[in-house]
Amino acid sequence: MSTRGPLRRARAAGMLGAALLMTLGAISVSTPASSAPAASAQDVGAMATTFADEFNGPAGGGVDGSKWQLETGDNVNNHERQMYTNSRSNAATDGAGNLVITARRENPANYNCWYGRCEYTSARLNTAGKFTQTYGHYETRMKLPRGQGMWPAFWMLGADINTGNPWPGSGEIDIMENVGFEPNTVHGTLHGPGYSGSGGIGAGYNGPNFSDGFHTFAIDWAPNSIRWSVDGNVYQTRTPADLGGRQWVFNKPFFIIMNLAVGGYWPGDPDGNTQFPQQLLVDYVRVTTSDSPQPGGGQIIGLAGKCLDVAGANSANGTPIQIVGCNGNAAQNWSRPGDGTIRALGKCLDAAAAGTANGTLVQLYDCNGTGAQQWAVSGARDIVNIPANKCLDVIGNNSGDGTRTHLWECTGAANQKWTV
Repeated sequence: MSTRGPLRRARAAGMLGAALLMTLGAISVSTPASSAPAASAQDVGAMATTFADEFNGPAGGGVDGSKWQLETGDNVNNHERQMYTNSRSNAATDGAGNLVITARRENPANYNCWYGRCEYTSARLNTAGKFTQTYGHYETRMKLPRGQGMWPAFWMLGADINTGNPWPGSGEIDIMENVGFEPNTVHGTLHGPGYSGSGGIGAGYNGPNFSDGFHTFAIDWAPNSIRWSVDGNVYQTRTPADLGGRQWVFNKPFFIIMNLAVGGYWPGDPDGNTQFPQQLLVDYVRVTTSDSPQPGGGQIIGLAGKCLDVAGANSANGTPIQIVGCNGNAAQNWSRPGDGTIRALGKCLDAAAAGTANGTLVQLYDCNGTGAQQWAVSGARDIVNIPANKCLDVIGNNSGDGTRTHLWECTGAANQKWTV
């Protein structure tokens, strides 16, 4: 096996704020694709959606800011050539169900990069502070760009990179990377302490020209195991045994990143045959989680240290969900069995009448598998109803015992923050 690419880098990124250290791309140990059978629904278990973006906006529409943030800046440590912008000329929906990330040979705002006046613009998106998850099935369907110097990637970083655990200690999972001089190969790689950069643990998958059509790229992530697939074909599985005694840092929340870089140490710079603009088309990004039970339960603590509570410890359908002082009783013992639901007293946290509007009351109800009972917990401590894309909110920011909860547009306010 051959090692590809130079040493990796980490940098203090103004792109995500001074507290966030970022890395870009994966340099993988390339091995032939395995002949493992395709993943099946039985392999990955029954799934419930915890994050999804179908990119169904109008032509020229912007990125959904409740799910993604657009990073801005250049990248000296990886010697990429582009300036990442928040312009819709670099990231926008196309009206046909795709997000289009476009790399252009341009400098519309007289940007300066590490090497001088920037030659290219592009886009990089992430879900830091908006969505994180530990384990599950992460999948995207993409059509890759083509040409020397192109470097598309779909990958993840450990959420604790935001809280003082710099890369590579925070960990990195590269679900898909491609460099333009290998149009028929994509790479999946792990990076962590002692196995970062060119020492990353991973493999390459050899297939068709990934610029000629859409393909799915996915991982199935479980405790102490990560499995990569392309179009349902599993090509590698990694466990702590692959690390030679080095630390496995992949049993904690991660957030998602996708980007299109131009140039850099690994892909090299564009040449005279590289045509611009180049586009990375993203049909969807979906994250699901197994419905297998997860052990334990506990309190959900919100505004003023009060606990999320089933009013009167009453398990009848329609019982209000409120906040009261924490008392340790069963009405405050919530579990998350892994199917997207949040449960107490044998029933589910529910948006009344499957409502999605601001002000929809939240109640206890028989678990029924509907979207009204599908919740995601973000890295920013929001509890988000997925179909409504709205947050669990304490009405009126009132911390008094018995104050009800409802759905409301996510604002980042204290009455929408929960410790789960």
